Amino acid sequence: MNTVRANWFNRLLLPGFAFKAVVIGGGYATGRELAEFFLPSGPWGGLLGMLLATVCWSVICAITFVYAHTMRLYDYGAFFRALLGPASFLFDAAYACLVLIMLSVFGAAAGAIGAALFGWPELAGTLGLIAGIALFAAFGNEAVERLFKYVTYFLYAVYVLFFVLSLVKTSGLLKAQFALGQLTSGWAIGGLTYASYNVVGAVVILPVLRHLTSRRDAVVAGLVAGPLGMLPAVLFFVCMVAYYPAIGSASLPSDIMLSRLDLPAFHALFQLMIVAALLESGTGAVHAVNQRIAGVLTVRGRTMPPVIRLLVSATVLVGAIFVANRFGLVALIARGYRLLAYLFLAVYVAPLIGIAVWTRGRFSNRATPAS
Repeated sequence: MNTVRANWFNRLLLPGFAFKAVVIGGGYATGRELAEFFLPSGPWGGLLGMLLATVCWSVICAITFVYAHTMRLYDYGAFFRALLGPASFLFDAAYACLVLIMLSVFGAAAGAIGAALFGWPELAGTLGLIAGIALFAAFGNEAVERLFKYVTYFLYAVYVLFFVLSLVKTSGLLKAQFALGQLTSGWAIGGLTYASYNVVGAVVILPVLRHLTSRRDAVVAGLVAGPLGMLPAVLFFVCMVAYYPAIGSASLPSDIMLSRLDLPAFHALFQLMIVAALLESGTGAVHAVNQRIAGVLTVRGRTMPPVIRLLVSATVLVGAIFVANRFGLVALIARGYRLLAYLFLAVYVAPLIGIAVWTRGRFSNRATPAS
């Protein structure tokens, strides 16, 4: 563990920033996932679903962080060998599917943003995002952590500004929508489904947990991760309510809302923020794959140089482009993510909670090799 850099930020906030970086993705940042999982339950139902998802994230992150810290497991390969034993390949398969869908969504979103802002061919925006992800992932933990940190500051600032501008523009519509008190069924299912496939972010960001110094750090960092991950989504969702229910069918809700604000400079700033969110999410997902491979190489007495990290990243990213070009953004989220929610519940959440209950939260102090 690098004790020199084990300051309070790295111990308590960086894991939450990293978790937010992974879960924000293409659908969250553009509002598509919020429209898919929360908006159908109405304004109040959507907020309840988001609260439920936040609680689930915090609980699972805290348990995951404690387990990983206690057993010294800082890549998902080592983590699932300890958790599932010979069945750890099940998570590898599920995560491969998730990465494919995530990167496909990110590529499609980047292509759409490039076309909307600059009139580029959609492939140009996708390739630009891929180049950025590959470069950051090539330089390992330090570069990735700096990306998580500074993009988070930028992202929070833009979301807060968007929230304020939207309140000024649509305060009457928002009051009317929330005054109706609409609370339809399905908010619990929406919240649980959204939480289930996104909570995998807790193991994707295991490399940043090397800064933890105690079990208390792990618990606090895990509990804080849920709110840090959901805060921008809540601000965005409240703004979306002004255009409910019509905005629920939009492929890019953010584009509609920004057009209604009629502030070209802020529109461009927000789109830049979405690209930054796609960059950090994609980097987090690919970096986890690199760390998985690096863990195996370390056990064999070898290192993973930047050029190999770059090649692995580029291979994974380019492979995902073809999925992005074949299917639309909405279809990818609606058809792919729900199945992944069940997969991660089965191979990650259920076994982890089972061990926590069986041991009453007292995980073994025996360190597990990071192979």
